Amino acid sequence: MIRYEKLNNAYTDRIDCPGTEKHYRLTRSVSAIDDADDRESDRAPQWCVMIEKFLPLLGPIQRLPVHEDDVWVITFPKCGTTWTQEMVWLLNNGLDYERAAKLTLEERFPFLELSGALSLMDGDSVGRVQELPRPRHIKSHLPVMLLPEAIHTVRPKIIYVSRNPKDAATSFYHHYRNIVGYDGPREHFYDAFLNDSLIYAPFGGHVRAYWAWSRMPGAENILFLTYEQMKRDLHGVIGRVSRFLGKQYGASEVDELAKHLSVESMRNNKSCNMDDLVEWARTTTHSKERKKLAINGFKYKLFPHARFIRSGTVGSYRKDMDEEYIRRFEAYEKATTEGTDFDFYY
Repeated sequence: MIRYEKLNNAYTDRIDCPGTEKHYRLTRSVSAIDDADDRESDRAPQWCVMIEKFLPLLGPIQRLPVHEDDVWVITFPKCGTTWTQEMVWLLNNGLDYERAAKLTLEERFPFLELSGALSLMDGDSVGRVQELPRPRHIKSHLPVMLLPEAIHTVRPKIIYVSRNPKDAATSFYHHYRNIVGYDGPREHFYDAFLNDSLIYAPFGGHVRAYWAWSRMPGAENILFLTYEQMKRDLHGVIGRVSRFLGKQYGASEVDELAKHLSVESMRNNKSCNMDDLVEWARTTTHSKERKKLAINGFKYKLFPHARFIRSGTVGSYRKDMDEEYIRRFEAYEKATTEGTDFDFYY
């Protein structure tokens, strides 16, 4: 059973904004976990933070039918999700670039809890996923404890991508500004991240639970990747994902896909650069002051961080984070990996 209660603290109060209003702490009782399966590690916290808009989706997601031929891409927000989705969909669809260009990534690979992840977002994202023709490709940021119950017995293919917390937090901060409507200082956002007080938190528990699950006997249906691996050896990761999906491609095909997945190519790819979401945010979650900027010529060249796909680099946190916060994040990172065989891959 999952219970929830309103989460009010100094950190959530500072980052409350139009896109993520009213934070809640969701707790899963120990009795709700199958001891024989023990799919989450002992250290994985049985709680997470979501917003009020998510609460009506909790039951439908828990009861969502799952199919063996589903392919899931799951990450904590801003850890290479869009990048991975595009790669996975193309590999699983015969590198059909023409079809991919005609359909948005949200149409091909919908975001399961989208209508519960942004306070002002309309629609029924769970119903949309349920009605997808098979084989379904599904994106989610949910922690293990909130996934559909059937996912643990049906065992579809799951690809999880982690990222070092400094870069993840920096990218998430810009996402909050560009999409969620946050106008506060980055320090307040970093404080909320470090104190596990924003949507999908705790980051450390999120990563640890999926890492532990992927290392369990019989977890051949889970592939754990890191953003840093993808940046350093995209060709190698494409090969791993291809084999995981039961596909085989030649060297020239892998080269072509790697070029297609470059940051510049992804930014210019209208089917997956999320420009429509950025435009939605400008008219929905942004403050009156920022809307005035948009009316008066809010352009990418003047505000480069307004794009959904931002720098796409490892170590970008150095441009936004001072030494004090770097030290605090390094301590957070150490606490996340302590007692496990997992380490963030830089």
